[in-house]
Amino acid sequence: MSEERRLPLADRALTEPHPSRLSPEHPRRERILAAHAVALAAGEAGYLDPETGFFVLTAGFLARRGTCCGRGCRHCPYVDD
Repeated sequence: MSEERRLPLADRALTEPHPSRLSPEHPRRERILAAHAVALAAGEAGYLDPETGFFVLTAGFLARRGTCCGRGCRHCPYVDD
C-alpha cells in the first residue's frame, strides 16, 4: 500500500482560485465564487456550478483531503503556478 504525503497549501486564501483555473475575466466569476463561498462556509464538499450545473469540489474539501489529484480542480488549494 502506497502512503501519500500531505502537500503544503498554496499561498492564497481558500476563497481565491488560481487564475488559470478560474480567470479573473470569466463572465460568471462572481456568481461562481459566491456559490463556492456559501458551500465553503457551510463545510460542504462542493456546490453546483451556476453555469454548467456540474458538482464542483470546494477548496476546503480538497485541503482536508491533503493531496492534489492532478485533475485540474477549479478550487485546488495546492496549485501555485
